[in-house]
Order: sequence, then C-alpha cells, then structure tokens
Amino acid sequence: MRVPTLTLAAVGAALIAPATLPGPAAALPPEARATAHGKGATPGAGPRKNVVPRAGAPAGPVPREHPPASPDRSGHRVGLRRESARAAVARREGAVTAEDLLARVGVCDQISDGRYRTDAGSPETVPVCGTRDAVFWKADLDIDCDGRPSVHCNAQTDPLYSPDTAFRQSDGRQLSAEELPYIVVPAAGPRWDPGAYGVRGGSVAAVVYRDRVQYAVVGDTGPSDLIGEASYATAKGLGISPGPSDGGAASGVTYIVFKDSRADPIEDHGAAVATGERLARQFVTDTGD
Repeated sequence: MRVPTLTLAAVGAALIAPATLPGPAAALPPEARATAHGKGATPGAGPRKNVVPRAGAPAGPVPREHPPASPDRSGHRVGLRRESARAAVARREGAVTAEDLLARVGVCDQISDGRYRTDAGSPETVPVCGTRDAVFWKADLDIDCDGRPSVHCNAQTDPLYSPDTAFRQSDGRQLSAEELPYIVVPAAGPRWDPGAYGVRGGSVAAVVYRDRVQYAVVGDTGPSDLIGEASYATAKGLGISPGPSDGGAASGVTYIVFKDSRADPIEDHGAAVATGERLARQFVTDTGD
C-alpha cells in the first residue's frame, strides 16, 4: 500500500490532529508516489561468527569428588520451558497475548461505509470494524519510513521518502519512523472518518502479527481509500522485515486502535506501552460491545 502519506495540513485537520501539522512534503509528487512497495521479503542471513573448537579435556584422571555429570532430563525440560517463556515475553510488550487480542477481534461489526484497498489498484477487501472501546482492521503492512531522516529511513534508502509526518513530536520536530513505533490511518473520507471514532494523532494501538504484540501510536495519515501501513520501528518490533523498499508483510497484520486514547507525549513509546497494556487488558476482558 506504500503510497505518499497525506501530510498536508488539510488532511491532518480532517483527522483532528492534536499537534501542529506539517507543510507539504518536499518529496516526490503524489502521482510518482502511488507505486506500492514490495512486501514480505525475507532478509538474508547474516555471516556466521567464527566458531572456535572446544579444547580437549585436560590430561589426568577426573577427581572423584567432581564426577562427570549425567544428563538430567527433567532439569533439561525445565530449562527449555524457561527459555520458551523468556522468548514468549520477548515477542510482546506486556502480559496481554496475541492470542487473547485476536480472539477478541474474531468477529467484525463493520463501521466503515465500504471497504479499503491494501495497495493502489488492488480489490477493496478490508473493512474497518468497531467495538465500544476500539476500532480494528486486518490488512497487510507496508513500511512507512517518512519523517525525521535516520540511518535506515532517508531519501537514499527509500525512493518514496518524505521528510514529513502528519503529526509531530511535542518539540515540533517530525516523528522518526526508525525510532518510534507508529501506524498510518486513512485520511477522513467517504468510507470512514477516524476522528469521529476517537482515532487521532497520538492514539494508542496494539498491532498484532502472528504471536507478537507491538504497541504503537497513530503517527501519520494516508490516502482515504488505502489501509495497512506502519513505521519501520513497528515492523521491526513485530519481526517483519522493515526495509522501506523490500520489507513489510503481505497479510496477517491486525491493527487495534483504542478509542479516545493518547500517549503523551506522542514520541514517548513507554507511555504508549503503559497505556496500551492497560487498555488491552480491559479490551480482552470486556466482552460487552
């Protein structure tokens, strides 16, 4: 879906941004930015480190008081369980699991007037769904690398790069796609008006991919007919290749935005995680819509 994000002041106002909106992007013209980025590429494996063979055991008998330890199967299983638990925690930013969140959004009560495309020219297949406390959709993930330039997000690494984002930090600077997990929402249009559902700049979202949960903020806006885009940092946190030209995921990403929520300031990811975790716990336990 990677097309130019709509960062003009008029679009930001339509989304009821809480912060000052940027001027026109100084990048490619809209028609040139309508080409979708590639998705789903798997990064190549990096070079393996040199492995030094383990030296042989020292000569001489092994002291009786320190005999070679025999394998302990039960201890081995405990170690594996602990390692699995640590890996599971590393795949999310809180106690609410991907399984819990996905179970909660298993049924769609459509609130959008029509459906969205995931890429320019693709079929309109994605509805925006809603509950009393959140809105959500299931789509692809295209990489948004716009905003403050960085090592991996700049005009050299991303042919569609724009130095602007629809919403800005508390100090007036553009957001950093490489540093801040954020998502892109469609600009208000005939299909759906995010602002009317409490979705604005800085709103907190839980993004789910496979068994991973990444908390993020609403940080940018896109065309009013396309959906399914997030920052470099969001993709990286989800274990998705974050390259602006060859990264992303072709499908299977769920975006859950909590109504009338806000990370303050917008650039404080810790605030987004704390707010997101609290609202996610409420979301999965409150089944009344």
